[in-house]
Amino acid sequence: MNLSSLVLLLTMLGLGYGCARGKALPDNAADTLNRFVIYVSLPALVLQLLPKLRWEPGLYVLVLTPWLLLAVGAGCVLLAARWFGWSRQVLGALLLCVPLGNTSFLGFPLLTALLGPQSVRFGVLYDQLGSFLIVSTYGLYVLARFSGEAVPSAASVARRVLRFPPFMALCAGLLVAWTGWQYPPALSALLSRVGDTLVPLAMFAVGLKLQLRPPKQYAALAFGLGVKLVALPLCALGLVRALGAAALPAKVAVLEAGMPAMITAGALAMLAGLAPELSAALVGYGIVLSLVTVSAWARLLG
Repeated sequence: MNLSSLVLLLTMLGLGYGCARGKALPDNAADTLNRFVIYVSLPALVLQLLPKLRWEPGLYVLVLTPWLLLAVGAGCVLLAARWFGWSRQVLGALLLCVPLGNTSFLGFPLLTALLGPQSVRFGVLYDQLGSFLIVSTYGLYVLARFSGEAVPSAASVARRVLRFPPFMALCAGLLVAWTGWQYPPALSALLSRVGDTLVPLAMFAVGLKLQLRPPKQYAALAFGLGVKLVALPLCALGLVRALGAAALPAKVAVLEAGMPAMITAGALAMLAGLAPELSAALVGYGIVLSLVTVSAWARLLG
């Protein structure tokens, strides 16, 4: 465990939470920081790290795992909803928040702290080819299906994906890796400096958004947190061992699988009126609990 990275993570999270409670910043501060991270920090990090990635057969587990866990997570939610008789709003919130993990804003900082900065390049594959594509396809479908909106067309989804800056950087980074081109030293240093802003800014923004209000749907909250933080990473562990994945990519896949609910998924659920208190609690309590559970998974993996 990289203690200095963990201290930075917790400090920025606490500062963000404190600034939000003290009303020290404008209400849209978190959204502004998130936009900077998405449009500037994350693309720079992707362009910096991906050319260093050398494709090997074991890396496919980073792409396969999130899609398989999507089926597992959504299936568990549908079965539990039928068993407990949850409302349509609760079902929609869980379908968004349980399968979709916070694999970038929280995932990259935690990977850096627990596995070292070299692990983030594997996390980029899991996040961009897994989580991002899932929220852009499955996530939009669930949102439309349960909020009464029109289901987005395949063309609109494709445009959304292709215009997303980190995905564009992913494609460019893979091209650079394939050609073997080396960045000029000045460009490499620039990408490194800009990419380094991701961890502190993302964690500060997460702290600004952190909410810890218990909802009325206690059973749904407990179920969602249990599946997201325990069951899904356990499934990922069984999968990477069955496939014989390489050590570091396997660890990244398990830890990313154990990340709490995606902030974007929770925000979309709240905006659509899908059990807003439950959605906020899944994100907020998930972030706090994941600092313990993800660290425990890292220790288990060795």
